[in-house]
This record gives sequence, structure tokens and C-alpha cells, in this order.
Amino acid sequence: MKADGRRGLMLNQSLFFLFPLITVLAGIGDLLTMKIPNRITMALLAAFCIAAPFAIGWNPSVLAGHLGAGLIMLVVGFAFFAFGWIGGGDAKFAAVAALWLGLPQLLAFVVFASVFGGILTIALMLFRYVPLPQAAERVVWIDRLHTLAEGIPYGLALAASALAVYPKSIWINLLY
Repeated sequence: MKADGRRGLMLNQSLFFLFPLITVLAGIGDLLTMKIPNRITMALLAAFCIAAPFAIGWNPSVLAGHLGAGLIMLVVGFAFFAFGWIGGGDAKFAAVAALWLGLPQLLAFVVFASVFGGILTIALMLFRYVPLPQAAERVVWIDRLHTLAEGIPYGLALAASALAVYPKSIWINLLY
């Protein structure tokens, strides 16, 4: 393989791993703080803008499908936010994840998010009724998760869902 070919493959592989890396950071951050900072969502959006020409090219219909998926999820996410079902960070994160995944993977993303979100909710509700050992009470994020009045870090379920669907997306083409 020529040096240019190796550099191109390395660039593509680096771009391929941007989404999973930032998505994992968002999920873990939400678990630990119950927040998905705007800088994480903006980093994911910026990474899409950088990576899209390499994976999508300038195919208007494919790009429109990705933009459409992001817009659909933004509208749905903010409707859920308005009802108090999810946080604003979750709504924005879901939209930018959908932007990356595109229309062909949107339904799978939503189904996985529903299933993983349900499992997470049930697990946390059960966890909240089990007494915590004193040592765990001193760990801020564990104590927060254990508090009945706290919400659910749906960003964790959204991140897991996005990662479950990602291998079926067009981004896999960057590896070859």
C-alpha cells in the first residue's frame, strides 16, 4: 500500500472512531453528572461536519437523509423535553446522534433507546429502593443516582443505542 493510501486509511479510521468516542463521553458524563454539556453535543455536530464529506461525499439525497433524521429527532426530543420526560441535553444529544445515523438507522435507534431506556429506568428504580452502604453514600454520583427525586440519565441509554446501531450505518465504509 502506498504511503498516501495508508494516510487516507488512517484518516478514515480516525474519523470512524470520532462518533463512538464522543458518544461514550456523553453517556458516561450523563451517568456521573445527570447532564450532557452543550460542548459535547457541539463536538459531535462539528465532528459530523468534518467526517460527512469522507463517508457521505456530497450526495444530496444521503446528506438530506442524515439532516432529516437529526431534524425529526430534534422535534421529537424537544416535545419529550416539553412534557418533562427527558432533559434538554438528552434531546439535543439524541438529535445529533440521529444526524450521524441517518434515516435508515433512525427507527432502530429509537427502538434501542426505548428498550435501553426502559431497562435503565427499571434498574434505577429498583436500585433506589435498596439501602446504600455508607461508603457508596459518600460518592456523589452514586448518591445522586440513588436519590428518588432525581431523574434518569437517559443519555446513557441514548449513547448505548447509538453505539448499537452505528456499525450498521454508512460510517462503517470509512474502515475500508
